[in-house]
This record gives sequence, structure tokens and C-alpha cells, in this order.
Amino acid sequence: MKDKKRAMGRGLGAILNAESKSLINTAQDAGAEDLVGNIVEVAIEDIYPNANQPRTYFDEKALNELAQSITNLGVIQPITLRKDGEKFEIISGERRYRASKLAGLKSIPAYIRLVNDQELLEMALVENIQRENLDAIEVALTYQRLLEEIGLTQEKLSQRVGKERSTITNAIRLLNLAPDIQNAIRSGQISAGHGRAIISLESEVDRKNLFDKVLAEGLNVRQAEKLATLLKNPEKKEKVEKVVNLPNHIKKAQKTLSDIFETEVEIKSSGNGKKGKIVLDFKNENELEFILSRLKVDEV
Repeated sequence: MKDKKRAMGRGLGAILNAESKSLINTAQDAGAEDLVGNIVEVAIEDIYPNANQPRTYFDEKALNELAQSITNLGVIQPITLRKDGEKFEIISGERRYRASKLAGLKSIPAYIRLVNDQELLEMALVENIQRENLDAIEVALTYQRLLEEIGLTQEKLSQRVGKERSTITNAIRLLNLAPDIQNAIRSGQISAGHGRAIISLESEVDRKNLFDKVLAEGLNVRQAEKLATLLKNPEKKEKVEKVVNLPNHIKKAQKTLSDIFETEVEIKSSGNGKKGKIVLDFKNENELEFILSRLKVDEV
């Protein structure tokens, strides 16, 4: 197995020698062009994590699975490091670094960059947004750090991360939610879509009420958005209760029909649930034709 992994590592470059580790620290230093932009093997013991890494939790089971993969196949994707004297700080790839240590590797393939600390932070944050499976709150916190600590404008940030400015604005607004609601998004109890519906309400009381109803009734995002709209109009609050208190079997049927027809479906039921009606929304002729095709009904 060791011979196989060594063969897979050919062409990655030798482990950095003492001269590279001590003398090359900036792009102007002699030999820097041979180091920066190339893949080299760096001793694990010479690498340390980036203190500004946005992700602080690494799933132990997933790390062990990656370590097993690295044991069998080696490190497929090099990590990126910043040279810091004779040591190297991680810009991206901490998960691969941790898994490589678990796998017992003595060195790891890496790209080396010579950057200042501000550039390091910016690269780590931008790379994290683009590559890691962050939850919506972590993404929002990362956007906020790029705006506040790096001093990017929303326009510049939009260009750096390839997202619309409205997407960034909506993400950051989630940080105005109460901590328990933010935690619910982070844990997956509710989605970012639910969070956006909740934050659209100005009253903290209304936000808490909507949050509680989403949890208690298992409302989907469309239902949460509809309730948020109704809560903004006090005269329609009685209608809110009717929507919220649909029996579970009707809510399930409503979701099933919505999935089938790919449109919003509303089931209006009588008090005893023995009769009612189904309303299917369509925005144009094409959507109507699609619904009719699902029903296998000739066009009218």
C-alpha cells in the first residue's frame, strides 16, 4: 500500500527543503517562482490551522471516512497554505489536513501562497463560502466578516463570491433573527427560507409566533410566507388560524399535490373535514397546460 501511494505522489515535488522553508517568504525572494503556484509535499508537522477559519466544527464520522479514503487513495486535492517563516498556515483544506493526520500521513500535497494576513483572511473566507457546505447562518456570518473585517463593499463582495447583491443582503438579514431562531436554522429544524419569512415581520412577537407555528405545525416555506403576509395585516389574523390548523392528513395531501402539479395547492376543508375544495394556482397558459396534462384532461 505504501508503494502504491508513493507512485500516486510522483510529480508533486519533493518535501520542501530547509532553504525553501527559511529563505522564501515573499514573492520577491529568490526561488519564489519555483514554490508559488506549484504543488509540493509539506511535512504535516510544519502545518498549523488558520485561526480565522470560519468553520470550527468537523464531523468526526465524516473525518474518519475521509481518512480511510486517504489511506486507500492518497490526498486527491492539494490543500492551500501560506508560508509563515519555517511553518505553514492553512488557507483552505483544514478538513483534508485533519483527515491526513488521522490517516498517519507524514506529509501532504499543497499549493503554497505568499500573502499578507488580510489577504489570507479574505481568501479563507471566500474559499469557505464557495467550497464548504456551510449552513445559512455560517454563510451570513462569513459575508459579514468580509464586509466588516476586510472592508469590502457589497458590490465587491458580490463579484468575489459570484452572488447577486440581493442574495448577500438577504443572507446577512438572517443575523437579525433571535438566537433561538438562528440556532434552529443551524441545526436544520427550519430552513433559510423559513428564516427569511420570519425576518420579514417587524414585530419580535410576530416573529416568535410564526417561528413557533412553523415548528409546531411543520409548515413549509410557502405556508410560512403566506402566514407572514397575513400577520402583517391584523384584520386577517383569523384567516391565519384557519390555515395553521389544517389537520395533518390534509397538509400531507396538500404537499403531495403541490409536488405532482409543481405549483401551489391549497385545500380548503370544512370544519368536520368531510368536504372541501382544492385550489391549484397557475400563472400563465403554459402552467395551466402542464396541470391539465397531469390530469390527462383535453385542453378547454
